[in-house]
Amino acid sequence: MKHSRGEKIVDLMSLVRLPNLLVVALTMMLMRYAVIRPLLSAIPVTMADNPLLVTRMTFQLGWFDFLILVVSTCFITAAGYVINDYFDIRTDFINRGRIIVGNTITRRMAMMYHNVLNILGVAGGTYVSARIGYIWLGIFFVLITGLLYFYSATFKKQSLIGNIIVALLVAMVPMMVVVYDAAPIYAFYSQALTDFPGVAILLWWVGGFSLFAFLTTLIREIIKDMEDCEGDRETGMKTLPVSCGLKTCKTIVILLSLVTLLLFYLVWQRYLHDTVTLVYTSLLLAAPLLAVIYRVATGRDKQQFHVASRLMKLIMVAGMLYSLVAGAIITSGKIF
Repeated sequence: MKHSRGEKIVDLMSLVRLPNLLVVALTMMLMRYAVIRPLLSAIPVTMADNPLLVTRMTFQLGWFDFLILVVSTCFITAAGYVINDYFDIRTDFINRGRIIVGNTITRRMAMMYHNVLNILGVAGGTYVSARIGYIWLGIFFVLITGLLYFYSATFKKQSLIGNIIVALLVAMVPMMVVVYDAAPIYAFYSQALTDFPGVAILLWWVGGFSLFAFLTTLIREIIKDMEDCEGDRETGMKTLPVSCGLKTCKTIVILLSLVTLLLFYLVWQRYLHDTVTLVYTSLLLAAPLLAVIYRVATGRDKQQFHVASRLMKLIMVAGMLYSLVAGAIITSGKIF
């Protein structure tokens, strides 16, 4: 069957999960401009060569280099989606009734896209690593591409380990921003200031978003496995629902969700105390997460788990958008 060029382009955008790539890019930009930049501006510092001058720290990694970092991360993420569908043809056909790889896009073309995207991603990541003076950090881009490949080929079929790998990779997206910004900031200001405050505060703030990303992604991945249990069982995959049953999965999802809820309010009570964060967390994070718990606890079919999975995705987006609120709070001076 011959497919039109337009149909192939649409399916290619679907294959690389274009909306997800936009979320990755948005997350990285939010971490930099909504969290890290206000933190840098919030702390007054004194230059060593002019003790009378009180100033604020600024980025030492240029915007163009940061853009390359974002694009490179999106390329590697897209390559991971392509190779995932490459290995999941049969499972996806059972679970969704439609496939892209092997249909509008041949397996050969899919592998070519995978290789090209990885090469571009690793090249861009290595370039930015060299720009900040740590070219060896480019190794991590190579390791991530390999991990994504082996996840799709092997780890995804194993109980829980595949879910943890995906959650760790998602959690790395915010951390990559702070690593590539903090390194040149430390290198410059540790020499230029009389009382350099360090970069730990950047790591703590962005690390909080990374922990949120890890927990919510892990919850969603388990729910998705519950949704796809039928196809996974027929293709011999040993995912958590297949190997341990839906009851065990429900218990794990509920416990992880309760831990996430507890962390929301512990962080607020210990570090923030502001009304805006409390309202935002309660309405846009805690309430939907309680709805997920209910859906999972009472769920018996694929559709109910699908709704829970979509809710988790909205929670993940809302969590990252909280960075805008955090930036406003930091800028207002209510924390420092």
